[in-house]
Amino acid sequence: MTLYLPRTTTAQIAEALMAERHSVGGGAMNMVLTLVIVTDEADHYDAVRAATEAGREHPSRVVALIRRDPEAEPAIDAEIRRPGTSGPGEAVLLRLYGPLGEHADSVVTPLLVPDAPVVAWWPGVGPANPAADPVGRLAQRRITDALRAPDPLGDLMERVAHYRPGDTDLTWTRLTPWRSLLASAMDQPCGWVTSASVTAESHYPSAELLAAWLSDRLEVRVDRETSHGPGLTEVRLHTDHGDIVISRVDGRVATLSRFGQPDQTVALARRSASSALAEELRRLDPDETYESTARHLESLLSGSGARV
Repeated sequence: MTLYLPRTTTAQIAEALMAERHSVGGGAMNMVLTLVIVTDEADHYDAVRAATEAGREHPSRVVALIRRDPEAEPAIDAEIRRPGTSGPGEAVLLRLYGPLGEHADSVVTPLLVPDAPVVAWWPGVGPANPAADPVGRLAQRRITDALRAPDPLGDLMERVAHYRPGDTDLTWTRLTPWRSLLASAMDQPCGWVTSASVTAESHYPSAELLAAWLSDRLEVRVDRETSHGPGLTEVRLHTDHGDIVISRVDGRVATLSRFGQPDQTVALARRSASSALAEELRRLDPDETYESTARHLESLLSGSGARV
């Protein structure tokens, strides 16, 4: 069931949530966190759907803050989806009109699940400094997605410059299958890695992050090369015994080639937003590997490290 509350207040929304919890017998008691989505009308449908899918693994109260006409009179339109309507958790969609869009923290604070962590997610273009954002200040984890920005790499680097523990970006999360496959390939005897290259479509910041991760971990030069995509298409490790190559040309299946061994076909599909978001919700502590990689990328692009 969905409850609509046009031109409402946070007090009325909180009261309606309390009534819904009583009607289903508990409700918020089994919520592990509050996921706050800061978005607009164009992106909210896909964002809420991804959050709902991720919520099957992490039951949570989803609060979507949808900014509308900034010139309008201050008002809130609310839509409350009870548990079971579209997932195990509650979903509250708030359309904020006028200057309320700039004070979303005051709107969302009364709706947070008591004593539960808060995660903020900007599925579109996010703030340059998430930790200083009014909503970001409420959250233990802050998730952005530089790929949605007009200048993805510039957007990512601006956030790296303002990094605070708890920040992360889905351009990093999308790399988990690649990093796992590379680590597995190097578990086999492979000799000494002397250099590497990462190939991807242009304006794809995940490639720069992967190159920085390899450079940081292996302490070698990593070249960034360009292809037609989709996304990442190849990682090549040059070793003193021969090359290790992971090649993916269709965005779904990769070929792992190692010297002296037959090629292997590996499932390596591009990740959906819900899959990447679910991974980020599994950990609420700072991602130290992301921090180290991002800082290393910053030093590389500033010219103080090896070339990426």
